[in-house]
Amino acid sequence: MEELTSCKTAIENCKVSGTFAIAHLYKEEKAMDMHIHDCYEIYYSICGGKQFLIDNCFYTIAPGDLFIINQYESHKLTQIDNSVHERIVLSVAPDFMKQISTEQTDLSFCFTHRSTPFSHKLSLNKEQQKRFLYYINKITSAEGFAHDITEYAAFMELMVMLNTLFVRNTEQTSTGENTADAAEYKDSSYRYNHQVDDILTFINQNISQPITIEQLAGQFYLSESYICRIFKSATGTTINKYITARRISIAKAVLNENGNVMEAFERSGFTDYSNFFKAFTKAVGISPKKYASLSVS
Repeated sequence: MEELTSCKTAIENCKVSGTFAIAHLYKEEKAMDMHIHDCYEIYYSICGGKQFLIDNCFYTIAPGDLFIINQYESHKLTQIDNSVHERIVLSVAPDFMKQISTEQTDLSFCFTHRSTPFSHKLSLNKEQQKRFLYYINKITSAEGFAHDITEYAAFMELMVMLNTLFVRNTEQTSTGENTADAAEYKDSSYRYNHQVDDILTFINQNISQPITIEQLAGQFYLSESYICRIFKSATGTTINKYITARRISIAKAVLNENGNVMEAFERSGFTDYSNFFKAFTKAVGISPKKYASLSVS
């Protein structure tokens, strides 16, 4: 499998092939604005990444950190090193994950299981980093007879590894293991700008209702210019762009669930159908109705 140098190309190749694609990215490709897409994403940091915003969670990034993101989670790199930013990004088709799973083993578990508390981040140790890069190299260097089987086999081994680590991490978090380090864990995983954290929580709790910058400023007793400035500084995107991305994410989830376009419009919090249609089509690339027909087919 060819190792690509563009995340956007990897996403497109994933859509066309219906399987997966790998991109090895450097600083040459600018990080995307707040976005969602129909494929799962695995982001592996090599160097230069500093902060991730996934839904309403801030994560610090260190070399060897890996993030597991599903198709409904809006995300954006909010801080990067401008001189160097190297990462490996895998785009994976959800249906492909179903095809390679078995009744006993759901390889998409790490993408679909969202417990409370929850972390999108896995911090790999040196040995785990070597294993991850070994599988990536095996996939991208496969050629000749049965290269596709070699690629799929290596990918399945990679997903077994990541799911095993994910389950272990989830169990440790949910059972309160290492409780003495709980505060340290939280501080190391999330960037605490308390005002912005409260704003994100409010937005997500009220996403199905109309939300304006004026309303947010009044809610938190801040000026409109100040609340816009601190939000952009912390997240790297504007309040309105963040709200739109979250609403489209909700709409996609509803359409995948039952294909009802009007229910998706109503539950996502858009107040005007025309705006919903335009925003959805621009972000996803197809209309809500077309997306629904593809989802339920």
